[in-house]
Amino acid sequence: MREGNCTTVTEFILLGLSDVPELRLFLSLLFLVIYGVTVLGNLGMIALIQVSSRLHTPMYFFLSHLSFVDFCYSTIIVPKMLFNMLSKDRTISFLGCMVQFYLFCSYVITEVFLLAVMAYDRFVAICNPLLYTVSMSWSLCVELVSCCYLGGTVCSLIHLCLALKIPSFSSNVINHFFCDLPPIFNLACSDVSINELMVLIVVTFNEVTTVVIILTSYVFILVTILRMRSAEGRHKAFATCASHLTAIAVLQGTIILTYCLPSSGSSSDTDKVATVFYTVVIPMLNPLIYSVRNRDVKDAFRKVVSSRMFS
Repeated sequence: MREGNCTTVTEFILLGLSDVPELRLFLSLLFLVIYGVTVLGNLGMIALIQVSSRLHTPMYFFLSHLSFVDFCYSTIIVPKMLFNMLSKDRTISFLGCMVQFYLFCSYVITEVFLLAVMAYDRFVAICNPLLYTVSMSWSLCVELVSCCYLGGTVCSLIHLCLALKIPSFSSNVINHFFCDLPPIFNLACSDVSINELMVLIVVTFNEVTTVVIILTSYVFILVTILRMRSAEGRHKAFATCASHLTAIAVLQGTIILTYCLPSSGSSSDTDKVATVFYTVVIPMLNPLIYSVRNRDVKDAFRKVVSSRMFS
């Protein structure tokens, strides 16, 4: 809570990552390239899964939603960030700021839940392959994905409602490149301990719940893989799981660094770098991780490309 010239605000000013013109130009070009790869990679993954019949399985159904979520929360952040880097006008309306945070938070939490659901899917596929199609029915898959979106929406709505109750701010200058909660809390004139506590509770609950599901699934998966007699079967199972574990480690690690450690909320350069990583870089990495290490995706891509060339 800060004291001084407190007032209600109608707009915020986003400072961004740097005030050095040369560095801002370099970062804008870099992020533009990354965003282009993100859009092509995720939308391409969704299209490939839709047109390739061999990818019409629960695993790729979840992966298509993961790509959709990555595309959405990257699009919520990056275009506005690029505009602010190349423009002198770095303002965002109060309503726009709240909407940006709400949508971003919804999709990130949805992705955290989706990764846990995908771990459960791998557990069923590897540990109970004969019952996989029965256990992971399409109705169950739709229900699981719906629960992921619902969980992200509800958790974000809690934070949004509390943030809207902040009556005044000491400044309208946010030391960040998008509307995240910790830097907004730093500007509040009123007591935001409840807001900070709810962020810690929600993030901790989501992280603990999903990590327990993931670790439990992979313990059983590891035991099953080690019991496999076929070297090819073990290699394929390890390749699939390695892609998923890489995506989990990158996302969960940066979220914990940003929101759960004591330094969180200080708007330091370290926090900004961590935030850039999971808002800009991770949405680009996920389709690359799942395509480079996945034989089914590569084979489906070759088949689609070859069929288009012959047609």
